[in-house]
Amino acid sequence: MQHTHICPKCGGSLSLNGNSYLCENRHTYDIARSGYVNFLLSDQMNSKLPGDNKLMVNARKSFLSKGYYSKLMENFCDTVKKHAPHNAVILDAGCGEGYYTVNMAKAVADSFIMGTDISKTAVDAAAKRSRAEGVKNLLFSVSSVFRLPVKNGSCDMLTTLFAPYCGEEFLRVLKDGGIMVMVIPSERHLIQLKQAVYDNPYLNEVKDFQLEGFRLKEHISVNDEICLDSTEDILNLFSMTPYYYKTGEDGHKKLSQLNELKTEIGFEILVYTKK
Repeated sequence: MQHTHICPKCGGSLSLNGNSYLCENRHTYDIARSGYVNFLLSDQMNSKLPGDNKLMVNARKSFLSKGYYSKLMENFCDTVKKHAPHNAVILDAGCGEGYYTVNMAKAVADSFIMGTDISKTAVDAAAKRSRAEGVKNLLFSVSSVFRLPVKNGSCDMLTTLFAPYCGEEFLRVLKDGGIMVMVIPSERHLIQLKQAVYDNPYLNEVKDFQLEGFRLKEHISVNDEICLDSTEDILNLFSMTPYYYKTGEDGHKKLSQLNELKTEIGFEILVYTKK
């Protein structure tokens, strides 16, 4: 655990005691069978099962396992490798089911990676993925990105892909001069998917890259076209997006009648230094 995690109740340091993590005030956090730790307190939950549900996690696992976003994954891992110092402590805030986290851990095998997400279902899947692939230099936990169970200034790098942004927390856990790698969708990402669903599809809003407390160091655009060759893959991609819950029955029906779809994908990889 590299002495970077802290007790979410009292802020004390945690140490491994058998199959649990324990702080000096005897607050205890058990390691689940799949290998993750739950640091999410009940008062930090906005629902009984916060974050991505089983349907969304399984859809993303299935879709990403087919390599549709491999170009992004490779560019992301190369970027992390380029900017991470040796023996780095890296936090992946909002790690989801662990596709990018596990691949990143392989790319920087001398580093210690912490993956965290508010969805217990996603984190359980991530822990199982890392075990299945024999990746040992990481630990997954359940927590909110707005209350990270991590010490002040303990991380050399923080990564965040399509996850909620909490500048205050991210700045708190990063060392001075630490690196943040952020991935966001670009303007035309999935435009043809939206055209298949909506009468008047709109481009994604890409906000200004300047962030308080950070200096933009590098910007990489990753663009590609993917061909989805089954209804299952089309629906899996759709259920990974925010549009899934905002779309009426008609939109879902239109997609369920398609068995092939070509669409642009586009991402911005943004590398920042903490000022």
